Amino acid sequence: MKIRPLQDRVVIKRLEEEQTTSGGIVIPDSAAEKPQRGTITAVGNGKVLDNGETRAPEVKVGDTVLFGKFSGTEIKLDGEDVLVMREDDLLAVLG
Repeated sequence: MKIRPLQDRVVIKRLEEEQTTSGGIVIPDSAAEKPQRGTITAVGNGKVLDNGETRAPEVKVGDTVLFGKFSGTEIKLDGEDVLVMREDDLLAVLG
């Protein structure tokens, strides 16, 4: 299924965090925090400004981004968990 987010929203697939500490201790899934990094898989057309113009998004498909711990809405799409959030909720682009 293809998805096209509306306006200034983006779809993000979380990146898996390392499950082993530097000392070799394995962290179980139940104790691990959700990753705050992800890859953008879809981008909307942009934010509609007060004057009616559309501001193009600053991010593009394939960018690796940082986002807040409780940002966005989690949905299941084709059996995968993804996040849908506004571009304003993104903290930084990595890379």
